[in-house]
Amino acid sequence: MFSTEIYNMKKIRIPISAKLIVITILLLLSVAIPVAYQSSKLFEEITIRRETHANMDSSAARATEIEQLFVSYIDKVKIVAALLLKTDKSNQTRDLDLTFRQDRDLVSIEVKSNLEGFTSERVVNDDYLKEYNLDKDYIKDVRQFQASQSFFQEANVFAGKIEIRNASIEGGAPLLTIGIPIATNEVDEVTHIAIADINLSRLQKVFSKTSERSTFLVDSKGYLLAHPNEELVMKKVTFKDLPIVQTALKADIRRQQKQYVKASDNKNYIAAYAKTSLGLTVISEVPEEIILEGAKQVRREAIYIAGRVLSIALFLIVIFSISITTPIEKLVEVTKKVASGNFEIRSNVKSRDEVGELSVAFDSMVEGLAERDKMKNVLNKFHGSAIAEDLIAGNLELGGSKKNVTVFFSDIRDFTKFSEGHTPEEVVEMLNEYFHIMVGIINKHGGVVDKFIGDAIMAVWGAPTPHERDSQNAVRACIEMRKALEILNETRTGRGQVPIKIGIGLHKGEAISGNIGSDERMEYTVIGDAVNQAARIEASTKAFGTDLLISDTLFELVKDEFVIKEAGKVEVKGKSQPLVLFKVPGYIENGEEIIVRTEWSDYEAGEDAKVKMAS
Repeated sequence: MFSTEIYNMKKIRIPISAKLIVITILLLLSVAIPVAYQSSKLFEEITIRRETHANMDSSAARATEIEQLFVSYIDKVKIVAALLLKTDKSNQTRDLDLTFRQDRDLVSIEVKSNLEGFTSERVVNDDYLKEYNLDKDYIKDVRQFQASQSFFQEANVFAGKIEIRNASIEGGAPLLTIGIPIATNEVDEVTHIAIADINLSRLQKVFSKTSERSTFLVDSKGYLLAHPNEELVMKKVTFKDLPIVQTALKADIRRQQKQYVKASDNKNYIAAYAKTSLGLTVISEVPEEIILEGAKQVRREAIYIAGRVLSIALFLIVIFSISITTPIEKLVEVTKKVASGNFEIRSNVKSRDEVGELSVAFDSMVEGLAERDKMKNVLNKFHGSAIAEDLIAGNLELGGSKKNVTVFFSDIRDFTKFSEGHTPEEVVEMLNEYFHIMVGIINKHGGVVDKFIGDAIMAVWGAPTPHERDSQNAVRACIEMRKALEILNETRTGRGQVPIKIGIGLHKGEAISGNIGSDERMEYTVIGDAVNQAARIEASTKAFGTDLLISDTLFELVKDEFVIKEAGKVEVKGKSQPLVLFKVPGYIENGEEIIVRTEWSDYEAGEDAKVKMAS
């Protein structure tokens, strides 16, 4: 089927080279478009930078002006407060007439104290309130409203802070309230504060000018103090959700700029803020569409002119680009999915050029990869990844080679007794759970499981591929098995099941590894005296009552990295000389001995028919 498709495509073949030549010629003709676009983009960037600096300068200049204004307010309030605190009241009225009542900015000033016996004193500018048909009791209403809304915190002022809040009420007079600490005791605790209500008109006048740039003032909580739209100020609108205000309230930086989309009109804005030392922040913002109108006009004109000249060329580029890029992009997407392990997908590209031929070859390759992956997964389950790779590479001949390997044998203690007391299902469940953990540890440390013999595991390090640290990795795996068995036994006893005890034998020696059997049935395994000796060492763990024993050969190779103690000597079947065996209670890390001992790592010694304790 694939050969037929390739033949049909060759009959009407459109080379990619021809497409590229045509596209290259047309791109040379269409250079005007990117030039026009880049020039307008550059103009746009310059405009944004200029407006950003203008915003920063505008907010900073306004912040300086506001800070000077409030400093003058604070000085005036302190002078009047000092007059109210004077014990000599003889000239108080005259002094207040010359200071407080002559100042249109000051509407009300009250002095409070946290000292016992002190009576608050307040002076009110009735003339200003009368302009709004209000009397001096209106100030009391303002205080009650502020207290009910927790809007003005006198406690903050007594704590030594200057508190500034919008005191305007709809239907009332435009006011702001400022709280100032004015006296302290010997330990610098504030004892007296002044709370002043100030005419907002002068402050509002600073921000009354309207233009494409909107500049306004917020307090330390994001509430408006001044804005070109006075109605927003009288309503005490909060701008705390505005991105530039959020940034200003959280940041320690005195000046900063930001771009964002405002939720109220869903438009992009360029804004900047400047903080004062009194906790007030000046915000300057302008819609991006307004400042970019000139750049957009330049871009529209450039595109219009270029479009009239190059419209036909652009149309041809689009047609040719789609014909090339679409199948290539599809192949790229399919390749990524194949790389992630999806071998069921196919490209199905029908392009009548080299890309189409590539697609057909690609689909054939994916089919081959799918078959290879299936075979590899099956081999991994039976032989382990290292042996599977060796077999897939084509090394299927009978025979073997002599290698220096580390052989591992493990066995479950009293497994026969366990099997007799449990159902076959329970035995299989226990073995699967146990094998899953132990095989994972062997694989993790570079070992290869050779076979399962009932409840026993035979594994090897150094075959088919040797590594410098095979011996150390094998001992590390055994110690990790000790830890893992402890966790498994805690789980089993928690389920009301009997714990598991194991014995492990490790030996380093020469063995034959390779494919053994016949041409019709073969098995990759390791055989030789080293295998038999590892099995005898494992059987000796019963006699010594320990979970791990290693041979003297292995001891010489790993003694610098592990805590090793001589267990004793045993006589084993097939050996004329006793074997000297060693226990491994732990490992050495940074020069310190780390002992790994569990409830199941040592147990009561027993007898084994294959071994005999030597004197």
